[in-house]
Order: sequence, then structure tokens, then C-alpha cells
Amino acid sequence: MASDNTSDITDPRETSVLLGHEAAEAELLSAWSQGRFAHSLLISGPRGVGKATLAYRIARFVLSGDGAGNLFGTPDSLAVPDDDPVFRRVASNSHADLKIVERSFDPKRERRREEIVVGDVRELVTFFSMTAAEGDWRVAIVDAADEMNRNAANALLKTLEEPPAHGLVILVAHVPGRVPATLRSRCRRLTLQPLAPDLVGQIIAGQRPDITEDQRESLARLAEGSPGRALALADSNGLALYEELFNLIAGLPTVDMLAVHRLGDRLNRKEEGDTFNLIAYVLPHWLERMIQGSTVGSFPPPIVSGETEVMTRLAQTASLERWCEVWEKVRDLFSATNAVNLDRKQILLNVFSTLQTTSRA
Repeated sequence: MASDNTSDITDPRETSVLLGHEAAEAELLSAWSQGRFAHSLLISGPRGVGKATLAYRIARFVLSGDGAGNLFGTPDSLAVPDDDPVFRRVASNSHADLKIVERSFDPKRERRREEIVVGDVRELVTFFSMTAAEGDWRVAIVDAADEMNRNAANALLKTLEEPPAHGLVILVAHVPGRVPATLRSRCRRLTLQPLAPDLVGQIIAGQRPDITEDQRESLARLAEGSPGRALALADSNGLALYEELFNLIAGLPTVDMLAVHRLGDRLNRKEEGDTFNLIAYVLPHWLERMIQGSTVGSFPPPIVSGETEVMTRLAQTASLERWCEVWEKVRDLFSATNAVNLDRKQILLNVFSTLQTTSRA
């Protein structure tokens, strides 16, 4: 899968339960029952919130024929039983009428490409030109549409401009603004919102029963309503890393540079790629929470002990405008590091140097 999964997280292809998005499901069922089901859907929302899970849920529903109604009337859910043959074939990516478009493997670099290329999309033309092999519909899922390069997007546009009968294209997008307007305008939009903390905790408990209730609450807060991100954080020991970073921030304007150097040395190791990505999420996220709390006059519930006091103190060391500039700089530094392969340790040192200078103001 191209989605942000880890080894311990159930693949969206295999997930039979979708929590917190009942309104989106009801909207789709209503459109289907009234004969207004779009041939192109764009499902957007934060990473890990359930977009791909919903996409596969829709695909199974359409491919199984449940949406056509049965002896018991119109279905009241998109669910297909996990013992249904369609469910099993979708889970194994062996259904003849389902095509998945995602970042392909680059044999030269021995890893997935950074974007979806035109060759990944061109196969859709042939796919939709053929008669459905197992039922009435053919379904394609593009995950994620905001990872397509320009040529790939243009190739997909040709399919959306002339949608095939009984053909469905589902686009999954983490940042819909990066999907060309020409594609967005041809899709029915579904925007999934972050889940309530109790629902995130429920999902964590279902997939990781070894995690304590206190840890579930902290992960739910850190993940901002994204079950997928919460599970990825749990799988990568994210709470421990968060506490490590917080301890460095808590000392500002003094910084334990030896500790920063040790952390930086870890980041340039190939096996520590996940650690860098976690830091690239956690540090800007911490600053954003501090800024938002300072703006509204009430800081969010702490993830680790002492967090509120540190946020209160640091928010007073510089203007809100200055902290916003720092947040933007830190976010951009991490983003550029991944984009052009900059030295990760040096970027971390630059970030803490910026935080130190700002907190001395």
C-alpha cells in the first residue's frame, strides 16, 4: 500500500470496520440508491484518518453487487462480510475488476518512487476499455492522487473526461490542493474529518491491546484524530521520542547540544529513516500546539507531564508573530530535507539553534 501504514497496522485492503465516518458512508449510500453515484470520487483528509479504508470499502461494495439491492431492500451499510469471496480477493489484490494505482517500485534505487509516474496510470485506459470480468463494474483506486506527477495527472484526466459506463475511479488525497483542479472538478468530493480521541483510542485498543489506556490517550492527542498516525507512532516508539524531544525543548533557552548531536548522529543512519520522519512531524506539531494555545488563551491537554508550563513560559519569550515564523521555518526545513536529501543531523542542529535564539529574545 502507498498509504502511511506500518507492519503492525492492518492494511486497508483487509480492514472490515470503519469508525467515525458514518456521515460519509450515508451520503454515498443515498447517492447510490437514488442513481446519482458519481463515476469519480475524491476522498481527502489527514493522513491515517481512514481514507484508503473507505476507498476499499466502497470498492468491495460496488464489486460485490450489494448496492443494487436485494430481497431485503436497499443496504444500509457499505460493509461486505470478510468471508465474502469479493472481500478475500480484494484483500489479496487478485480481483480482476479492481485496479490499484500507487507509487511503483524503482529497481535502480531499490525502493518505491517518490511519485506516481505516467506509466503507473496509463494502464487504466486499457483496464476500463475491457468488459468487467466478474460483475457489472470496474473500479480503480489511486492512492494517493496528490503523489502523481504532472504527466500522470494528465493521463488520468483523459479517463475522467470520458468516464466508462459502470466504471468508478476513487482518488485518495492527503492534500487535495496538490491534485490538479482539472481532476478535482470532475470528482465528487468527500472530506473525512479527524476522529474524536475516544474513537482513536478504541481503534488503537483493537489493533494494539498491549498498549495501556494512558498511552492510548497520549497517542490519540499526539495523532490529532488520525488512527493510522497513532498506530504508526505506537509502532515506532513515538511517545518515547516525543518525550526525548520535549526534554530538549523544556531546557530552552539552554540546549543540551551533546544530546542533540547524539540524536542527530542517529538520523543519518539508513535504518533511522522513521525516526527522522517522526521528528519532522513532532517538532512542528509541538510548536503549532503552543502557538494555538497562546492564541486562544488555553493550551491543549498535555501529552507528557510539565508540557503546559513549558508552553506557557516559551510563548512569553517572543511575539506570536515570531513563533509563527519559527514554526514555518522548522516545517520547511524538514520538508526540504526529505525533498533534496539534505544532511539530517545538520538540519536538526539548525532547528534547535533557531529555537534557542528565539527563546532568548
